[in-house]
Amino acid sequence: MRIQVLVVNGGCLKCRLESVTLKCDNITFNIYQVVFLCKKAVTMDCNVDGAEEVETERSSSPTGTQSPVMDRNPSPPPDAADGEDDGDLDAIGDTVYSKHWLFSTLTRLIHMVKEHAEVDSEGQMELPDDDEENLCRVWDMAMDKDVAGFLQEFKATDILLGVIAKSRCPRLTEICVGILGNIACFPDTCVTLSQNEDLGEVLLLLLGDTDPPTLLETSRLLLTCVSQKDVCSLWLQRMRQQTSVRTNLLFIMCSSTNTDLLEKTGELVDKLFDLDEELMKSWIIAQPSEEEEEAEDGESRLDVASCLLEAAKQLRSESPNGLEVYLHALQLLTTVDEGIQTFAAPDGPGKAVWDFVCDVLCEDLCQPTDLPVVLQEQKSILVQAFAVLQALYRCQDQWSSKSDTSVPLIGTILRVLQYHSEGKDDSTSKEDTKDEQLQMLAEITTEFLADICIQIPKDAVADLVKKGYLTEKTCLTAARSLVPNFKTSFQHLQSMLSESDPQLADVVRKQFPV
Repeated sequence: MRIQVLVVNGGCLKCRLESVTLKCDNITFNIYQVVFLCKKAVTMDCNVDGAEEVETERSSSPTGTQSPVMDRNPSPPPDAADGEDDGDLDAIGDTVYSKHWLFSTLTRLIHMVKEHAEVDSEGQMELPDDDEENLCRVWDMAMDKDVAGFLQEFKATDILLGVIAKSRCPRLTEICVGILGNIACFPDTCVTLSQNEDLGEVLLLLLGDTDPPTLLETSRLLLTCVSQKDVCSLWLQRMRQQTSVRTNLLFIMCSSTNTDLLEKTGELVDKLFDLDEELMKSWIIAQPSEEEEEAEDGESRLDVASCLLEAAKQLRSESPNGLEVYLHALQLLTTVDEGIQTFAAPDGPGKAVWDFVCDVLCEDLCQPTDLPVVLQEQKSILVQAFAVLQALYRCQDQWSSKSDTSVPLIGTILRVLQYHSEGKDDSTSKEDTKDEQLQMLAEITTEFLADICIQIPKDAVADLVKKGYLTEKTCLTAARSLVPNFKTSFQHLQSMLSESDPQLADVVRKQFPV
């Protein structure tokens, strides 16, 4: 990913985080008292002195490759193996995770960050291997509901916020955000976490970070929060107010080559657009800020459609699922007037998006040699691709260089309709005939074909016949699809076919004498 310090709301990310750090100083000071009281409370609850630590099974974190890979369960600390009764009293909820071990790890984390700040507040901090391993255990433990609730109850969120604000170690920041992300996976803890205004501000600022793993965990955490109905509106409000969110997410999409990061960023942007149409509109029409205009390298301003397109190009061969997410985000843009105006602009991104999606559709998703079963496997992404193309087709007259509707694209439409028709004929169960996505795909492709056929020229029809796309079978399928609701389109196609291939036109006319 290109390294660049983004300026957000009047200051660079580092400066903004430092301002939040000032707020967090009091939090960090109070945390020592929290940890002390928690330890004391645990000791009283257990009614034993010097309760030992026990930890066994570790949950798998959502970042797999980020946390150190362990081929066995973590070993209990020294001298704890024989203290099973004490360990049970020390356990968090119904788990076998140790409260004392967790507190000691958090205390060590606070000391470590504080000591580095006192010695070298500006220099980058190195995270010792043992500390990294222990923190990754906390990360994985936080996937357990009891552990997440325990961490939230005893102010671990404030601890992690203080560490993130003071951190000069990208790996440490990543782990802390990852732990918060796991805590947020549960509705109750997500509500409490989301109500922390300082944390909300810091997380949105972290989208301007230059470390891809940190950006990945931040995007994952934000996606988790906006997916929770109880706090969704709160996070959407924050994102509407923090204009740097748009700039930073667009920058990631147009400049990153990290597949995981692009996938998660795309999911976040797609979710935001799906939840908040007004937010999407504001991102589409947003004018470049002074900071964007002054950005180095003289780059042109970031527009939503172009950035979605760049990310989709990057994921084309790497991640079909990621590509589908970006196609859906592009499709959402076509559902509002502001998006259509962007695509219709003479020098806008419409032509580039059209060319890319056409290429993906004809070269990757639906090749002539594919079996009909491919339609079933690819139906979801095909719906997104055809929906985008249908919307862009109606914008072409306003482009400075109009794209001729390619013969392979029309051939692909005909083949999809044929496969769908054959699938319905072969279905033997009611469940097969009620596949909503296949039905939606058939409707979109039929409407798209109708738009094309209403003004298709004779030369294009002749090419379709010559290259084998328009055969007796596909002609009859097209007629069967168009006649019920798009008679005018069918009649124009039939007229052009009569001039190009009278014999084939007669075959169609006999079965569909419209």
